[in-house]
Amino acid sequence: MNDSILVIPFSNLALAFAPTAVVIAILFRWSLEYRNALYAMLRMLVQLLLIGYLLLFIFESDSILLVMAVVGVMIVASTWIALGTISEQRQGLYLKALLSISVSGGFTLVLVTQGVLDLEPWYAPRYVIPLAGMIFSTAMNSVSLAAERLFSEIENGAQYMHARGVALRASLIPTINTLFAVGLVSLPGMMTGQILAGVSPLIATRYQIMVMCMLFATAGMASACFLTLVRTRLSDDGGAQQSAG
Repeated sequence: MNDSILVIPFSNLALAFAPTAVVIAILFRWSLEYRNALYAMLRMLVQLLLIGYLLLFIFESDSILLVMAVVGVMIVASTWIALGTISEQRQGLYLKALLSISVSGGFTLVLVTQGVLDLEPWYAPRYVIPLAGMIFSTAMNSVSLAAERLFSEIENGAQYMHARGVALRASLIPTINTLFAVGLVSLPGMMTGQILAGVSPLIATRYQIMVMCMLFATAGMASACFLTLVRTRLSDDGGAQQSAG
């Protein structure tokens, strides 16, 4: 297969922002939070441009310390972002969310890189950093959804056990929908990227199966861990009567 990939000129890349401008215009017209969406787009642009140069430096240096530092930043940042849905309780729940994301994501990352892929060296940045990004971002989204739904249910008078079940199911909806849709509705990011780079679809499929398994596992473990740990917080805040049972 052709192993070349098209290089996108910056002038052409600018066209990708045209439909995003339409959405921001709709948000403005409907008097919604268009500033937040605009800020998110600008942050995305700056962050990705910076990370592109940073990854180039990391890949060339092949430093274990840099790889571990990047993974550490991913964990800390993903935990902070995950609690944005309950920002008023962010500081009190940060350590619980950090433990949930780091343990579940770390376990999955080690299993995939050292068991499935058997990397040599074990910290190979071209594999570890992209996989860690997928894993911890999935854990982040899962914990975020679980936290929002749990506290919403508790505030509406639900018992803890019922709220926990609702929250776990809600946190897994995006991942489970992706499992149903993959291969039928969408070709996920890693598989698409590998095919565009000239990798055989048969090989790309194996990688994507690995990715789907690791994302589902990470989402479920991160949410379950957070929902279990947060029960003590509910009791400390005087929510024992709601979390009973």
